[in-house]
Amino acid sequence: MNINEIKRQLQLLAGLISMLLLTACEWHYDNRTKLEQIRDSGVLRVGTLNNQLSYYIGFDGPTGFDFELATRFADSLGVKLEMQPAYTLSDLFPTLERGDVDIIAASLTITENRMEHFRPGPAYYFVSQQLVYKNGHWRPRNLTELNKDGARIAVVEGSSHAITLENIQHEFQDLTWDSIKDTDDDELLKQVADGQLDFTIADSVEIALIQRTHPTITVAIELAEDEPVAWFMKKSQDDSVYALMIEFFGEQNQSGKLAALAEKYFGHVDSFDFVDTRAFLRAINSKLPNWEPLFKKYADEFDWRLLAALSYQESHWDPLAVSPTGVRGMMMLTLPTAQSMGVTNRLNPEHSIRGGAQYLRKMMNRVPDSIHEHERIWFALASYNIGFGHMMDARHLTKAQGGNPDAWVDVKQRLPLLANRQYYMQTRYGYARGYEAKNYVENIRRYYQSIIGHEQNKGMVIHSEEADNANDWQTIKVTTKQTTVDKTAIIINAVITE
Repeated sequence: MNINEIKRQLQLLAGLISMLLLTACEWHYDNRTKLEQIRDSGVLRVGTLNNQLSYYIGFDGPTGFDFELATRFADSLGVKLEMQPAYTLSDLFPTLERGDVDIIAASLTITENRMEHFRPGPAYYFVSQQLVYKNGHWRPRNLTELNKDGARIAVVEGSSHAITLENIQHEFQDLTWDSIKDTDDDELLKQVADGQLDFTIADSVEIALIQRTHPTITVAIELAEDEPVAWFMKKSQDDSVYALMIEFFGEQNQSGKLAALAEKYFGHVDSFDFVDTRAFLRAINSKLPNWEPLFKKYADEFDWRLLAALSYQESHWDPLAVSPTGVRGMMMLTLPTAQSMGVTNRLNPEHSIRGGAQYLRKMMNRVPDSIHEHERIWFALASYNIGFGHMMDARHLTKAQGGNPDAWVDVKQRLPLLANRQYYMQTRYGYARGYEAKNYVENIRRYYQSIIGHEQNKGMVIHSEEADNANDWQTIKVTTKQTTVDKTAIIINAVITE
């Protein structure tokens, strides 16, 4: 090596050393706790999954079980919430590793692998893992038959379901499956429903929700039960945020707020009727378009889809429906109720829908203010069915038995007692078919969820500009979004007399 080459290399080395020294001078060690960093920034960054359980853009803006919990947690920290939704699991945890988000809140189960790399928070509900297939297709009797006749099973790569299959393979070594990276559980469940895939595995709550729009999905085998669901953070010696998270979930649980939130999002999907759900989905396509403009016209402060769900429960969207007890029309109004609402022709669809919406509004206005805003509608619907007095009787029974009379999850358990002499003798208004009222409200909630899911599948749900971003990842700063409701009315040409 000649002298010029040595000089050149020494100059390069000197430049590198200078650059490193300059960088070191500019770098400052951040000795703030994680909580201090979040509060100084004024934002809690939460990674989640864009699906019907954790987070999605709904009728009134962002919604979802984990979204509402994260909103409450951000409020408890005194900061704003910034949701960063991903469409696939493979995109989610890397953002936590990189420090792009502070917490992952996506209704994910605690697994050994996740505990090795991340720190789970307290369990806030439990699920079971279930193998599903399409109703009417071949059903495996046990795990040895999963690959029978070339049957294909697929799960999301890196999911708890993939780990379950790996554990099963220790006993059934011939078991094979596909682990797919760029997908999610919803997509695989829909492939099963469409007959494109023989089997997949999903969590029980997710299955119950998707059955409202894809009723052919059927549980074949329960593979694992009572698995805890939790949020996740990076492993760290800093407990500042983690300690407050534990305190937060403890308060939510003790106060009953967590149970009420779970009731709101999936308390109505504890039972499933394949025939009824399939018939309802057919009616959404064949009947609902005829009446949708009227539901929108008279919904006002209600979501028109809720009004439509109520009408289907009452009449199956039959404007000429008549019951043996004398109620009739789209909203099945009694004659006294119709007269009090100014309805002169109960068999006129527009009159009936207007009267039914007005009567529901009346029931809503009578619901006690002590009941949380998002649950008032369930009490109003129960009143629509059995009368306001009987609904109040159920609340009084709930309180007498140590329950919360302002929580629908507690009151709906007491409604059936109104048909039991031992209990209705203690009430002011006496006997009532409270069991019917409970089923009535829960059916409406399921129909409502089906309409929402149907619109999501068709791409009809209103999205924010951010949610339309084609990128896999998007940052949505949470604000309440008001949507514009179409007030178009239809004209009933034929006058139907009562």
